[in-house]
Amino acid sequence: MHKNTPKNGTFHGLGIAPGLLTVIEKLHYAEPTPIQLQAIPAAVEGNDVVGIAQTGTGKTLAFGIPMLQRLAQAKGQGLVLLPTRELALQVEEALHAVGKPLGLKTAVLIGGASFNPQMDALRKAPHVIIATPGRLIDHLMRKTLTLDRISILVLDEADRMLDMGFQPQIERILRVVPKNRQTMLFSATLPLEIMSIASSYMKQPVRIEVAPSGTAAEHVTQEIFIVERETKLKLLSVLLEEHPGSALVFARTKFGARKITKALKTLGMVAAEIHSNRSLAQRKEALEGFRSGRYRVLVATDIASRGIDVKGIETVINYDLPSKAEDYVHRIGRTGRAGMAGHAISFAMPEERNEIRGIERLIKQSIRISTPPSGLSQASFSPPRPVFYPGRNRRRRRW
Repeated sequence: MHKNTPKNGTFHGLGIAPGLLTVIEKLHYAEPTPIQLQAIPAAVEGNDVVGIAQTGTGKTLAFGIPMLQRLAQAKGQGLVLLPTRELALQVEEALHAVGKPLGLKTAVLIGGASFNPQMDALRKAPHVIIATPGRLIDHLMRKTLTLDRISILVLDEADRMLDMGFQPQIERILRVVPKNRQTMLFSATLPLEIMSIASSYMKQPVRIEVAPSGTAAEHVTQEIFIVERETKLKLLSVLLEEHPGSALVFARTKFGARKITKALKTLGMVAAEIHSNRSLAQRKEALEGFRSGRYRVLVATDIASRGIDVKGIETVINYDLPSKAEDYVHRIGRTGRAGMAGHAISFAMPEERNEIRGIERLIKQSIRISTPPSGLSQASFSPPRPVFYPGRNRRRRRW
């Protein structure tokens, strides 16, 4: 724990300037989250920081408050790199809200959007640039942007950026930005590639870990249905009737997401889809519609597992299991945010036993196997069968 301690669960006592504290209070940020509590004092002092925390834990303000405070006090420019357009837009929205009263300008550089408005924003000398790696490289190649004024660099959702193949772009950017800078890296997990970046491009970073890597959301209940592929749509419709609130449904492919959305609309449900085949405008419309309640169900691929910041999602349904166990944690983290209760349901086919075991190993707990709801025949499901292992005095389930 850092030597600075907050007063009465507020942002006071973390080294934040009075003017910025006033802005934070006006925005109704009442109490710092655990990652904010530890990262803000370390970052305010200028330290490099490696923060390990799940999505939805308040990481944006954990790096945003120290960054904006420093830029309000001294010359320089901040750069925040994120893996997806949705995350970039959400981070820009949050930093703009805090920075505008201080006279700080932001610019967002993302793929799928026109270059001209982005170049107009860059001409206004923004204090903070929020970007996806590919579009940032595009601007560097077009010479519409230089990074020689960067004094603070943030790599947010770093493990996701590496998963998406951005390591060459990230390393290229790290070689271009000034060596005399503050660097903050935030990630839900800590793979070897991130440790390599930390050791090669950071100066004795302070490591902050508020939840063990792979920890599932604390307030999310979880269950699994073992089901054949052809029964998934019927099961989904029954569960959406049983759970009438907002629901985020994850499919493994964009074609699957489109098929599910079409089927739900046929059943009379108000649903939207978000995946890489949708334009930026379509994705923004779907996300805003889901956030406002215009769409009750949002069907998404893993592009949205960390890109959806919507409060009050009641249920997450993994129509398809993710290809990586770590993505399960990020998916179900979309519900049960900010201390609220949430529920996660997964569909697993009988042949996906290894995937389920991998998820349970990662989250260090067993997930309840549920019996089929009323309205579906037992024959449509393949429940786990206990199998006796010779030489052991207990039975283990086998899928």
